Amino acid sequence: MPLSLLPLPAAELRFDAHFLSPAEADKLLVTLTAEVPWRQDPIRLFGKQVPQPRLTAWYGDAGAAYSYSGLQLEPLPWLPELQQLRRQVEQTTGTRFNSVLLNLYRSGQDSMGYHADDEPELGPEPIIASVTLGATRSFRLKPRPAAFPASAPLPEAVSLPLTSGSLLVMSGSTQRNWLHALPKTARPVGPRLNLTFRLVSPKY
Repeated sequence: MPLSLLPLPAAELRFDAHFLSPAEADKLLVTLTAEVPWRQDPIRLFGKQVPQPRLTAWYGDAGAAYSYSGLQLEPLPWLPELQQLRRQVEQTTGTRFNSVLLNLYRSGQDSMGYHADDEPELGPEPIIASVTLGATRSFRLKPRPAAFPASAPLPEAVSLPLTSGSLLVMSGSTQRNWLHALPKTARPVGPRLNLTFRLVSPKY
């Protein structure tokens, strides 16, 4: 199924709710949760070192190092399951990726604060392909005020439920004009695994 373009001003979002079948998504969630050497590194937030409210792992081609929030990440060698998923994502998006960031949200209390994937090694208009496995969580986007004319009302924030097996692609000026987050939720939810494929420039 082709990716559908989602309406969001000054951004380019494409979505496929059924990128993976339920059986494929469930199997991949079980395998990766068990096989990945998960980490909970501290990050720098408002000048303080705090543990990330989720577990993470970074995989990629040799030299695909990545840094964010004071962390310097060297890629682990690709697992066969991640290689296969990368090929599927590349075929669907028509984009080459050399790395993937895995985030494991163990419960509704694990989260990701508002941010943009705008690190220099991702280039001026990054293409981020995000695959969701497991529990449905609300992915939220809000506009960066400086990116829009002060004379006009800001676009409204949006909330997008990301279901298991879905693929969301953020490209164009999305990271420049919008912030995104995965807030905590008080309702009981199971684990959610998110994989964001990226193209990291080796010159950084």
